[in-house]
Amino acid sequence: MNDRSLIGSLSTIHTAAWLLLGLGLSEAVGGQTPKTSFSFEFGPVKVAAGCTQVLPDMVYSKDRGFGFEPGPDVQAVDHGSRGSVISSTKPFLFSVAVPEGNYQVTVTLGDPDSESQTTVKAEIRRLMIENARLEKGTLATYTFNVNVRTPQIPGGETVRLKAREKTGEIRAWDDKLTLEFDGARPCVKAIEIKPVTNLPVVYLCGDSTVCDQPGEDYASWGQMLTRFFNPGVVIANHGESGESLRSFLGEKRWEKVLSLLKPGDFVIIQMGHNDEKESGAGVGALASFKTDLKRFAADTRAKKATPILVSPMERRRFDNAGKAALTHGQYPEAYRQVAREDGVAFIDLTAISATFYNALGAGKAYLAFAGTGTQRDATHHDNYGAYELAKIIVQAIRDSKLGLAQFIVDDFKTFDPGRPDPVESFNLPTGPSTNNLTPLGN
Repeated sequence: MNDRSLIGSLSTIHTAAWLLLGLGLSEAVGGQTPKTSFSFEFGPVKVAAGCTQVLPDMVYSKDRGFGFEPGPDVQAVDHGSRGSVISSTKPFLFSVAVPEGNYQVTVTLGDPDSESQTTVKAEIRRLMIENARLEKGTLATYTFNVNVRTPQIPGGETVRLKAREKTGEIRAWDDKLTLEFDGARPCVKAIEIKPVTNLPVVYLCGDSTVCDQPGEDYASWGQMLTRFFNPGVVIANHGESGESLRSFLGEKRWEKVLSLLKPGDFVIIQMGHNDEKESGAGVGALASFKTDLKRFAADTRAKKATPILVSPMERRRFDNAGKAALTHGQYPEAYRQVAREDGVAFIDLTAISATFYNALGAGKAYLAFAGTGTQRDATHHDNYGAYELAKIIVQAIRDSKLGLAQFIVDDFKTFDPGRPDPVESFNLPTGPSTNNLTPLGN
């Protein structure tokens, strides 16, 4: 079970929340500033003052400002004086309208009369709670942080979104906080939401191997990273499919990050897959790419934040000797040089991912990549591959003794990429978001 600050009994949490927050759902009416704190009780239970009741037929609408996203039916299970829960035999989504910002979310899971098994993801499949298996009569609360963003940049500029971001990836940029409940029998009793403004934020800047992939069975390490950090920090994934350092600048994605960056934050930068396809005068790993890497690091430091460089993971390609082949030319060397010359924290994911693939072996490494059968993607990962790469990143953060390491969850002990988790026993519940939106790049 995921270590997510198990916080005591349901009654204690709700009492404290009602007293401290004065919760209740409201919208911006007549210029009134919308509330950003909410308390929801699920099912036909009598709710206390300040709480909002959520019934199974409450589909999200702008007028209501909260509700279930269209999809599988959900059912209310009423236990009388012991309260009620919302459950389903299939994954379901619940959304709340909120302004851009960072939010602390506390979910109460379980069922007074039955066993439950719930995995919680946020926004676009960011893993928050992994396989919370609760026995009959057990209720448990978990707390995690969710970043919600919009394309607007102070001063009137906006991020130049791709067409795919306005359709299949819209939840990455909309004005809602969306939670996804997966598992054999997800059961939700209550949700508390409140803004947090004083926590360090980790901004992820990357390509399709980092961004929030919208549909099974593609996944990225950026989507899995949230599972391994406690509520003392916020993960904000600004990666996008098809990005390079140059396009990240040109589309004003970097400008958006800089507009939010504050002292004490972190910026993790992993590019290279798409940069190496660019051409032109002065373009190259040890030329334009290296110069831009230095700029990203310097801009971050100017904001009194910490840059962390991550070289791109290898593609799934093996040489005649059955060993992971090198596929990125001089781009990993550009990272090494910038890290050495400018004293920037560096994670050599290129080398460590090769160790991971070699541990799986040429005949089995395909199981870490998206697709079916043996003819799978050679660049983009599935849930298992993304999960293992996230653990590589977390272990490297710890090994490098970075300040970010203090926020690693307690149940993460250690990870050896030469001895990865057995793929046969990996079991992360999939969600309802299956689509044909293929990642850009290769």
